[in-house]
Amino acid sequence: MKKPLLVVLTGAGMSAESGIATFRDSGGLWDKYPVMDVASHDGFVRNPSLVHEFYNKRRRELVGARPNDGHRALVELEKLYDVEVITQNVDDLHERAGSASVLHLHGELMKIRSMKHPERIYTLTHDNLETSVETRDPHGDPVRPHIVFFQEAVPNIEPAIEIVGRADVLVIIGTSMAVYPAAGLVGFARRGIPVYYIDPNPAPVADNITVIRQTATEGLETLLNILT
Repeated sequence: MKKPLLVVLTGAGMSAESGIATFRDSGGLWDKYPVMDVASHDGFVRNPSLVHEFYNKRRRELVGARPNDGHRALVELEKLYDVEVITQNVDDLHERAGSASVLHLHGELMKIRSMKHPERIYTLTHDNLETSVETRDPHGDPVRPHIVFFQEAVPNIEPAIEIVGRADVLVIIGTSMAVYPAAGLVGFARRGIPVYYIDPNPAPVADNITVIRQTATEGLETLLNILT
């Protein structure tokens, strides 16, 4: 028998318990780095060396991180549901935890791509993490982080809308609900399906959304009890 589809939208709070620095919270990365310098199209054009080094640091942090119990709980849910994860996070912790289907809205930290041929995407290894303005791909092209910068379109938003539109259950975890277009995805869910929002400091949401005021790990334990 076909399993119901559970779609999960994850943000920075999903990975915070793995030690991945968040961006928007007090003391987060945007307090330390001007966002438009290191994560915008204009910033990359203006100072690509700074942007390469920023993402080199993020990769060095990531290889030392491990999936947390929240990531693993989503894998556990695959016993009962077809689970589709749509994440705003650029880390690979969902994949490393074993999630079968992950769609990255904002790019992937462990990947780079050709600046001349964006379809040429390359996965970095733990032994080969760092890039610079001098880095070239096998075709001799300069490369950039495979990240969706501010001022750039979000290529995966249309596939994400399609997935959310098929959901039988929608779960939102660890997001400020303030970053568009990702924050608008909940509006594409079918009317009447159960929607859960897990966050210790949740943003205001519609009355039809069940809010679980807990961390990702705690909230998913609560959700598992609800769904099973």
